[in-house]
Amino acid sequence: MATVEAENPLVEGLERLPVHPTTLVIFGATGDLAHRKLLPAIYNLAHEGQLPERFNLVGSSRREKEHEDFIGEMRDSIMQHSRTAPKPEVVDALLGRAKYVPGTFDDPAVYDQLTETLECYDDEAGIVFNRVFYLSTAPEFFPVIVKALGEHGLDRVDGAEVRVVVEKPFGYDLETARKLNREVLSVFDEHQVFRIDHYLGKETVQNIMAFRFSNTMFEPVWNRNYIDHVQITAAEDLGIGSRAGYYDNAGALRDLVQNHMMELLANVCMEPPTSFEADQVRDEKVKVIEAIRPPAIEEVPSMAVRGQYGPGREAGEEVRGYLEEDGVPPDSKTETYAALRLEVSNWRWAGVPFYLRTGKRLARKVTEIAVELKPVPHLAFQAHGSLGVQPNQLVLTVQPDEGVSLSLGAKIPGARMRIRPVNMEFHYGTTFLSQSPEAYERLIMDAMRGDATLFTRNDEVDGLWRVIDPILEAWEQDEGAVAQYPAGSDGPAEADELAAREGRAWRPL
Repeated sequence: MATVEAENPLVEGLERLPVHPTTLVIFGATGDLAHRKLLPAIYNLAHEGQLPERFNLVGSSRREKEHEDFIGEMRDSIMQHSRTAPKPEVVDALLGRAKYVPGTFDDPAVYDQLTETLECYDDEAGIVFNRVFYLSTAPEFFPVIVKALGEHGLDRVDGAEVRVVVEKPFGYDLETARKLNREVLSVFDEHQVFRIDHYLGKETVQNIMAFRFSNTMFEPVWNRNYIDHVQITAAEDLGIGSRAGYYDNAGALRDLVQNHMMELLANVCMEPPTSFEADQVRDEKVKVIEAIRPPAIEEVPSMAVRGQYGPGREAGEEVRGYLEEDGVPPDSKTETYAALRLEVSNWRWAGVPFYLRTGKRLARKVTEIAVELKPVPHLAFQAHGSLGVQPNQLVLTVQPDEGVSLSLGAKIPGARMRIRPVNMEFHYGTTFLSQSPEAYERLIMDAMRGDATLFTRNDEVDGLWRVIDPILEAWEQDEGAVAQYPAGSDGPAEADELAAREGRAWRPL
């Protein structure tokens, strides 16, 4: 009698969804992002067996070099930056299907050669590969490449899907973002466009929805009746390094707040979607962004603070200030620190302040979301030797150690009723006994699948810039000095006042 093999419930959900054979084209393939993130991510997808069975990789860059030299550089990138120990046989198999197309991005010959390369892959396999064009270049080349793809008929292919992935920053302000959207959508349809924000690929960011919507203990208190305020922090302990050319034109507000931090806020505040499909999730995020009233120019000083790091100590060593960094103008007013107070004016969140802060050269590197509940009204616990009842805090750490911490009031052992906070903690690494995949691994895979859930839609980009634009304009008009803070500190004192005027304080870094 034949035996029936029982299904293993632990395997459910781990199966890999099939992906149509794909050719991935990376513009800017010799750049820093491709070197440190994209190529290692593609290797790790190959290592985990997640790439489609038939997969081709094409790199394009302005640098003239031989194909063998490019392959050697790709191999070096994987060896240096892969999160898993590279296996030579996997690397060889991946790079054996790679080709290099050099030339400037406005040169028609580049796209002629690219067309020939893509058609050769199709003819060799006897199928039509999906095409994913990844724009890992400086922002000024985004419209150039998109226009050229359209002019050479690479925006459509019979029998397969064509998608374009656009890196950040998507625009420099509201006007340029709208212009870029018009240029991109004049060639590609919205469903073909994947505007990337790598924070959305991080496990903890995705876990915000899981914690909220799959745990009865959280959702009933996730509103203005129980939550006192929310703090979102993205602190870095490093300076700008060699990025002065980019950073002095961008600043902290454009670099992190307009995209990463506002996306975190939207994930915290969104209503439960009817399903976890792309448009349903993004519809709810757009509603949150639309509920944030953009400040008037004259209101900006009372709700936003900017700062620059000065000389100080980091990791026990003396470090120089922003104005002394290579390539930074001595009279620069670009902010390396930004703090905001925002409100989401809807039924769930009315009256709850959201404090956002980000900065370079701060006390430590951490990205976290801290949700502080309102304090209990009972005063009987204020006994001698007791810390008293502190408000409960739920802290979701995005990096460097992904996880969740919940602070609770507990009795100190002994005969008296003395209270102190204790933490209940969950860490991805120890709980799942595995390393979380890099954000780019998830996002590259989703782009190949055509799943846009973790990508930004055009109306979402527009809404984000509408909130940030007045702050940028106010700071550009402000002729006063930019607040200074020592490297290695928690930021400028003016940011402390932003929270202190309402009787609150930033969490220590």
